[in-house]
Amino acid sequence: MHGGPASVDRALDLLEAVARSAEPVGAKALARELGCALSTVYHLLAPLTARGHVARTPGGYVLGPRVPSLYRSFQRHAGIDAGTRGLLMGVRRAAGAHAYLSVRRGGRIAVIDSTTAVTAHGADPFEVGLDQGAHATAHGKVLLASLPRRARRRYLDEFGLPRLTEHTITSPDRFEAELRRVRAAGVAVSVGETDPAYTCVAVPLGDGTRALSVSLPTAHSRGRRAELARILTRAARHGFPAASE
Repeated sequence: MHGGPASVDRALDLLEAVARSAEPVGAKALARELGCALSTVYHLLAPLTARGHVARTPGGYVLGPRVPSLYRSFQRHAGIDAGTRGLLMGVRRAAGAHAYLSVRRGGRIAVIDSTTAVTAHGADPFEVGLDQGAHATAHGKVLLASLPRRARRRYLDEFGLPRLTEHTITSPDRFEAELRRVRAAGVAVSVGETDPAYTCVAVPLGDGTRALSVSLPTAHSRGRRAELARILTRAARHGFPAASE
C-alpha cells in the first residue's frame, strides 16, 4: 500500500469507523465497512495503535488514550470553559430541555458541547460532532444566516440541502427566505426537520460564529417556543447566575 493523501484519508476513515461503533469492533468488520483488504486495515491500525489513537482489546478495537487529550485541546481552542458549561447547564435547568453549543469554523458546522449524557449515543438527534445536516437544524440556520451570501453558497454547494424528513427545507429559495426570517427575529426554529419527533430552537452567541440551542420532543414544545426563545436570548446576552451548591 502506497503512502500519501489516500492513505491519510483511509486512516481517518478507519478511526471514524472505530469511533462510530457502539462496541469494540474487529479488524474484519472494519475491512468490510471500509471496503478494503484486511491487510490494509492491519497496516493502518498499527500506527494508530502505536500513537494511542486506537487501542486493541479482547473484544476488538476501541478509541485509544490519546483521544481525550485531543478533545480537551479542541474544547480549549473552541473557548469551552467552566463558564460555558455553566451557561449550558443554566439553559438546561431553565428550559427543562437539553442545551447545545455549536460553532461554525473552517467552513464546517459542529455541535461541540451539550448537556446530554455520554451514554446517550444514538438517542439524540443533535449529538456532539460534525453536523452535515445543519441546514435542517435551528443552530445550523443561525450559523448560516450570519454568513455572507457568497460564503453561504460555498457551504451549500458542498453540503447541499438533502431531505432528512418530510419537513426539511430543500429549496434554495425557500431556505434563503427562512434565513431572512432568522436574521430578522434573532432566533431560529426547526420543527421535525432533522428528526420528525424533535423540535430545536437556537439563537446566536457572541459574534455569530457560535449558537446556543435547545432540543426537545415536538409534543412537549407546543406552546413553548416563544418561552424557549426568551430563555436562550437571555442566556446568550446575560448568562445565568451560578447554581447554588
